Amino acid sequence: MKRIAYFLLLSLLLVSCGARSGYFKMEGRFLHMNQGELYIYSPDGGIDGLDTIKIEAGRFSYEKPCSKPSTLIIIFPNYSTQPIFAESGEAIEIKADASHLKEMEVEGTKDNELMTKFRKQIANASPPEELKYALAFINDHPESNVSAYLLNRYLIQTESPNYKQAAKLLPLLIKEQPDNTKLIHLQRQLSEIGTLSIGNKIPTFSTKDVNGKTINNSTFKGKNILIINTWATWSYESIEIQQALNNAVKANKIAALGICVDANPKEVKQTLERDDVVFPNVCDGKLLNTPLLRTFGLNTIPDNIVIRNGKVVERNITANTIRQRYGID
Repeated sequence: MKRIAYFLLLSLLLVSCGARSGYFKMEGRFLHMNQGELYIYSPDGGIDGLDTIKIEAGRFSYEKPCSKPSTLIIIFPNYSTQPIFAESGEAIEIKADASHLKEMEVEGTKDNELMTKFRKQIANASPPEELKYALAFINDHPESNVSAYLLNRYLIQTESPNYKQAAKLLPLLIKEQPDNTKLIHLQRQLSEIGTLSIGNKIPTFSTKDVNGKTINNSTFKGKNILIINTWATWSYESIEIQQALNNAVKANKIAALGICVDANPKEVKQTLERDDVVFPNVCDGKLLNTPLLRTFGLNTIPDNIVIRNGKVVERNITANTIRQRYGID
């Protein structure tokens, strides 16, 4: 009887200190943030949509089903973001000062602790120094999910991408993480990006927008600048780009085309109407398998290409760049 009671007590302690089997748990506390909300989404399918985390008395707790490793992105009230690496059956603790979020500490798993060290390392670094530290981390830790995130963040999803260097480093990560399907997806993405790189002409295409209207090359004839943007209702960063594009289109500065990877075209249409989005948007419910993404060498969220006079001139510009360049709020 005593032995049964001991195992019951041990089980309770393990559950209270960590996550249940098949779940991932986050707990945290903030200085200078007594109440508020955090938003969280996953760029690789770890969460369906956008979740809300409530902060009460400076603390929060969040638990989600988790069958395989995934990346979560926390959106803070000041709209900055930080990655968290989720693992099944694991729990982490977050400690942060709301006025110094770049120095946020995450304890509980190796990947999150490695990311914490990297975050502190780049807290006061210049952009070139950040890139240098990221490359060093990738070479030192090819077995870590953090390296996959950093490779995508600093070499692919940036306004100055270096696809050649990304393609060179990726086999090193795949060798150490042969079961990581996200890396295989990234490798395919790099090969598809190469089919429409900077300087290439926009390919011939034809599709229908959420209203059933045909959209093709002729739709944008005579437009000097066209920006094609991928987005999803669960990705705040991509929605922010959509909003900046919408304002620029309303001001007659550019033309734009949105490609949404949500599963429900009807709900996407309602979202576009609610937000008064005036430029055409496509959503066929095929998620990241929509053929239009491959046509334009786009394969992630968010992503975009800038086309000037029929040729690709830039990739992956941010909402801030759009606002500053076209003089909009």
